[in-house]
Amino acid sequence: MNLNWFVLLFICFIGQSSGQQRQTDEVNIGAIFSFGTTNGKVARIAMEAAVQAVNSDPSLLGGRKLALTLHDSNFSGFLGIIGALQFMETDTVAVIGPQSSVMAHVLSHLVNELHVPLLSFTALDPTLSPLQYPYFIQTAPNDLLLMTAIADMISYFQYREVVAIFSDDDQGRNSITALGDKLDERRCKISYKAILPPEPMSTRDLIMAELAKVKSMESRVIVLHTLSITGLKVFEIAQELGMMTSGYVWIATSWLSSTLDSTSVPPKVASSIQGVLTLRSHTPDSPKKRAFQSRWNKLSNGSIALNVYGLYAYDTVWMIAYAVKEFFNHGGKITYSNDSNLNSFAGEAMNLAALSIFDGGEQLLSNILKTNMTGVSGPIAFNPDRSMLRPSFDILNVVGKGLLRQIGYWCNYSGLSVVPPESLYAKPANRSSSTQRLHQVIWPGKTTKRPRGWVFPDNGGPLTIGVPRRVGYKAFVSEEEGTGVVRGYCIDVFLAALKCLSYPVPHKFILFGDGHKNPSYSQLVNMITADVFDAAVGDITIVTNRTKVLDFTQPYIESGLVVVVPVKKMRSIAWAFLRPFTPLTWGVIAAFCLVVGTVVWILEHKFNDEFRGPPRKQVVTILWFSFSTIFGAPREDTVSTLGRIVLLIWLFVMLIVTSSYTASLTSFLTVQQLSSSIQGIESLVTRNDAIGYQVGSFAENYLFEEVNIAKSRLVPLGSPEEYADALEQGRVAAVVDERPYVDEFLATYCGFQKVGPEFTRSGWGFAFPRDSPLAVDMSTAILQLSENGELEKIRKKWLNRKVCGGQSSAVDSEQLQLTSFWGLFLICGVTCCFALLVYFCVMLCQFKRHFPELTRRCTSTGTRISHSVRLKKFISFVDEKAEISANRLKRKRMEIENPSIS
Repeated sequence: MNLNWFVLLFICFIGQSSGQQRQTDEVNIGAIFSFGTTNGKVARIAMEAAVQAVNSDPSLLGGRKLALTLHDSNFSGFLGIIGALQFMETDTVAVIGPQSSVMAHVLSHLVNELHVPLLSFTALDPTLSPLQYPYFIQTAPNDLLLMTAIADMISYFQYREVVAIFSDDDQGRNSITALGDKLDERRCKISYKAILPPEPMSTRDLIMAELAKVKSMESRVIVLHTLSITGLKVFEIAQELGMMTSGYVWIATSWLSSTLDSTSVPPKVASSIQGVLTLRSHTPDSPKKRAFQSRWNKLSNGSIALNVYGLYAYDTVWMIAYAVKEFFNHGGKITYSNDSNLNSFAGEAMNLAALSIFDGGEQLLSNILKTNMTGVSGPIAFNPDRSMLRPSFDILNVVGKGLLRQIGYWCNYSGLSVVPPESLYAKPANRSSSTQRLHQVIWPGKTTKRPRGWVFPDNGGPLTIGVPRRVGYKAFVSEEEGTGVVRGYCIDVFLAALKCLSYPVPHKFILFGDGHKNPSYSQLVNMITADVFDAAVGDITIVTNRTKVLDFTQPYIESGLVVVVPVKKMRSIAWAFLRPFTPLTWGVIAAFCLVVGTVVWILEHKFNDEFRGPPRKQVVTILWFSFSTIFGAPREDTVSTLGRIVLLIWLFVMLIVTSSYTASLTSFLTVQQLSSSIQGIESLVTRNDAIGYQVGSFAENYLFEEVNIAKSRLVPLGSPEEYADALEQGRVAAVVDERPYVDEFLATYCGFQKVGPEFTRSGWGFAFPRDSPLAVDMSTAILQLSENGELEKIRKKWLNRKVCGGQSSAVDSEQLQLTSFWGLFLICGVTCCFALLVYFCVMLCQFKRHFPELTRRCTSTGTRISHSVRLKKFISFVDEKAEISANRLKRKRMEIENPSIS
């Protein structure tokens, strides 16, 4: 037996009842509300109207009538429990209420035991689980859905932090917890929770003290989740404190819309809520709804206007009526049984035996959950988890005189839209950011410009910005001697970004470091997390371990670690002209020269006198022709088409090869060469040489932790002068530093060079505390500077990208490999083969025409012709001059035409 049952037993002892039975032709239902509240007044009128409508149709309940008993809890949990016990003793089949979630938690234990359904449209705590409280039913969208809608609104307006003000009761606490969960899903958060005592204990002084704390904070987006009396007090006091002006964003939950729908507020209150956003459960327009609205003034005698809770109250009664009808249609009878758990109390003064279990409670509960009807609030049905089917909300903007202006809708199906949700259900669900839309909002201060949503806290002065006091590379950031003024590339970028913001950012620079050596940048950024600095500006590298505790802006300059080594002039030697190509490349070039010369000789030999003569002369011609093509077109003319094609391709190949040779030889004879074999970080890892790094940078940790280089090999260096001395004297074999520093070093000191690629990719940014909205705005400003060219102008002002003495920034004088030209040689080789194939086919066809008798196996006398004879004859034909072959063929044709000539 839990604590709530002990409370109930105590109440039974104090408030015992006689438990008299009602007439059998009446079906008893009860309602527990604080009827002095706005929602209580509206609900009372709506429920009585619904009971009257049900009873006006005798056939609905088979001649029976609903009997509604109202109990006013008058803001008292104690009186609410008394009312529930009285209902349980009078054979009540269902109870509507309670109004608060606090009471719902308590009474749910009672109805669970006695099997009496408890239906509420105002106790909407999302933690009232149907698994724990199976007989409790929420007949309106609960606060989990309401908070989801608010989270979507906050995300839509691109806010990242909110302040939540709420009443310290079950529904307030649990709903705000749900809001925090939904904001987390959208990468937003509640930065502060302002807790107010529940009604009626919220005094003016308590509210003012809490609002004063909220005002001093950074976030200007405020979600107010209370009941109406406390909520209106909050707005009045907020206006007195200047918190209802431009720059603030107020989102009130559904309590505000129901209050403004049902009552007229005083002018002072109306002016205090101008610009507030609020929500209301969406009820689609229908004939039933319009008919009920037209009857309302008569029902209420003009005492109060209808709000959405009146619609839900009306439909809740009808839900019970239809469920009871189904209960009777299936032969159900309203009977009660004694609770065996209470038998031991029979005859005692507490009279607990009067509490009995409703035998048909389980069936009636099942009938209620199967509800599928259209009421004045629209279609009504339950999902398997007992939530309302297709819940949605109107999103409203409070304008002048407390009037509500609709700016859109929210539904769980498609998110935010400007069209009614019922028109979206026929379309595929689409919650992409591009489809989310609301109409223009009139914010507090009567402005349509979206507030930024945050300011610098009132409880602090200007931003304290840490700046590294550098010893070397002062172009990036430095202090003017004796003035305390900070200047440099990084400072100018920061100040230019501040000018792009739409609001002022008061700040002051505080130098960090002793001025004798570069400070530790890790210590600098850690001082932000320790609240010593509000931000850090300078040449701060964005690395993984820093992003875990800080927010960085968009990088304003790219960076990465590179290796710097000393270089020296290469000593000229007699055979330096051979260095551009590797031996293999030289060999392939020579071989192709001979091959091309031979192919051209073959193609030209029959037709060109310059390629004929004694064998010794022809060999000399081939060699001369082959190697003369290296220097341009050869002296000998080519007359055959195939020869010209081959020569054209070969001359193109040689043009590329000779151009590459010239460029590479020039580089070998003029550029500086490395004084060591270090080619990059891989070379350093496999050696045991000392490595220099800049004091304070992240290079030390990277080399030790990521590259696994022993700390004994790492030598700290503080300035460019130390870099140069250490490299020249051989104290370190190489220096590893970030590219911006290296570029400045190489622009100042000659005799050094970058080797290998950058082996990290990062950038420099400005550091801010986690989730700082200023970091986001500054990132946007840096992108703007990049797009308009201002960032490049600042770079040119401070940084010199020219390399000292025109030296190469990389080892670009390596020998040219064969792989650089294999494509060209392949094309040339294929061309030669193709030309020889075509030439062979042409010669074969001509040979057949000139010596047709050799194409037969035997002569006319029967003598067999051998292959060697044919081959010798073919070679002789190919070697024969073209004019001789043509004349012989001509004579043969004449002899055939005129035999007498022979």
